[in-house]
Amino acid sequence: MDRRSFLKTSALGGTAAAASTLAAPAIAQGNRTLTMVTSVPHGFAVFDDAAVYFNNVVSAMTDGQITIDKKAAGELVGGFEVFDAVSSGQADMYHSADYYFGGQHPGYYYYTAVPFGATAQELSTWMYHGGGQELYDQLGQIFGLKSFHAGSTGMQPGGWFRKEIRSADDFNGLKFRMPGIGGRALGLTGASVQSIPGGEIYQALASGAIDGAEWIGPFADERLGFQEVCNFYYTSGFHEPGSALSVAFNQDVWESLTPAQQAIMEQAAKAATTHSLTQGIANNAAALKRIQSQGVKLMEFTDDVWDLFGDASLKAMDEFMDDPLYAEIRASFEASMKASSEWLQRADNAYVAQRDRVLNRG
Repeated sequence: MDRRSFLKTSALGGTAAAASTLAAPAIAQGNRTLTMVTSVPHGFAVFDDAAVYFNNVVSAMTDGQITIDKKAAGELVGGFEVFDAVSSGQADMYHSADYYFGGQHPGYYYYTAVPFGATAQELSTWMYHGGGQELYDQLGQIFGLKSFHAGSTGMQPGGWFRKEIRSADDFNGLKFRMPGIGGRALGLTGASVQSIPGGEIYQALASGAIDGAEWIGPFADERLGFQEVCNFYYTSGFHEPGSALSVAFNQDVWESLTPAQQAIMEQAAKAATTHSLTQGIANNAAALKRIQSQGVKLMEFTDDVWDLFGDASLKAMDEFMDDPLYAEIRASFEASMKASSEWLQRADNAYVAQRDRVLNRG
């Protein structure tokens, strides 16, 4: 499928072509400005912070020769429209969570998070050492994109609920915001799943349009004020054990960069991944205590709910196995995750258990 040619001749492609004089990279006296479209408003903790960090690193490492003009969701295109905007050339690059674009190709789900999948550590291992980036490149060629991980939310909680979940039956008819394969899985439990951009979640909760939502973690969630409209916060989730954020370049824009500039972009993306992951880890515990002090009840799902999640997740992930590239991405991902898990369980978990035992004696 030559999606790039298709888009150029489609209605969207026509719109993009008309806007190309505005979206084309600005070059003056050796300096260049790239337009980045994003999926969240300015100032969103962790998510937007990762984009800002990436952009600042690029500017610093190029000594100001490349700057990035970041557009928040809705400023140039909507939060879920950034993929097509960059693929078609309407914008130079995007920063987002690629599971929003699983409808373009289900392989993209694996480049953010899948249920019961890789932790952040395991996901980076796959990307950098297990063939994940090479398959990402193969996937991007279909759409005229060059993509990298450029942010990480780490382990995400189960989410915010307006009422307590006492059993698996409570998901029947529950209106819940969750994207990705996690959302598809939740839909198989009887829930009514909504895919709502981050900037619209608070209002949907406050108005009662949805009964619950997942976002990133205590630090980011507190900033959005979810504790003001929900009483129950489930601190362990099945859907996103180590979610990545991504930066994607229009392929023509990417190829117009010098090798040195391309290397800078790749290293800036890795730096943004580390920075945002540790940002969340550094701030989540304190934010969780503040949330709890405001009367929010911290909860855990019962075993029958976890079993429900597991059964539904396997069914959701199996839906796309007739797509050869999806099947190849899944096999590569699971093989890398298995190898990583075998070592981490033997080494890291044993160390942490002994560390806690020694430090907490009597």
